[in-house]
Amino acid sequence: MTALVVAGAIMALLGLSLSSMLALANKKLYIAEDPRIEAAENMLPHANCGACGFPGCRAFAEALVTGVVTPGRCSASSIETVKSLAAMLGVEADVRAKRVARLACAGSRHVARRRALYRGLQSCRAASLVGGGGKGCAWGCLGLGDCAASCPFGAITLNKHHLPVVDEYKCTACGECVVACPKKLFSLHEADHRLWVACKNQQVGKVAEAECEVACTGCGRCARDAVEGLISIVDGLATIDYSKNDLASLDAIQRCPTGAIVWMDPEKGPIKGQKAKQVVRVELAGVS
Repeated sequence: MTALVVAGAIMALLGLSLSSMLALANKKLYIAEDPRIEAAENMLPHANCGACGFPGCRAFAEALVTGVVTPGRCSASSIETVKSLAAMLGVEADVRAKRVARLACAGSRHVARRRALYRGLQSCRAASLVGGGGKGCAWGCLGLGDCAASCPFGAITLNKHHLPVVDEYKCTACGECVVACPKKLFSLHEADHRLWVACKNQQVGKVAEAECEVACTGCGRCARDAVEGLISIVDGLATIDYSKNDLASLDAIQRCPTGAIVWMDPEKGPIKGQKAKQVVRVELAGVS
């Protein structure tokens, strides 16, 4: 019994000694936090979306104060917030061009053929593991909304034909949809990239169109009508060189027979050319 009492007393003394040492070390080694970190964090949107490359707004605020990054790195902040952060930190307000997520597919359920009916978990990632999801176009959007569910800003919704629609005003280019889409159909672009190919199908001509009425068929009309070098046909798909974006115009979309190449209007959404055939189906029924 005496041995247990002695052992207990020794452990208590040891614990007291260690806690005293830790308290002393904390007092001696304490470094006061720069109050600007908390001020900067309070000004940030608290989205913790990771678009800036940091795990959250707190980490970004710390990097801001230490000069590792500049305020414009936060794509979720408004121009006014960027300017306020810059003023507080005494740095330049590097307001950057707005970036948004773009979907390289227009093949919703009323224009794209399904070869099988998927009845499993309502997730694009799950569906893609079962025969690719049942869609005739192996590159096409499955329309089950993983992108919308992943967006922390509510910038993506599914339209009545289950095709994702991005709200440019809400989108912060956080990149969550890029990660969530198993077909890799989303990419981040500067908002002024108005000329857009809403397709990734690499089949050509009638083969592509048989699976989706709005597929790019690689006909090359857009490339011929645009300024030389702006658009080229790569692997049967129209490809835009955005280093020449200032040369883009509505001329390139006018003769596209399927409407696969569009002009992205921030208010009206995708605008098709004059020669694009009109889609009259309400929904493609069942499996062909």
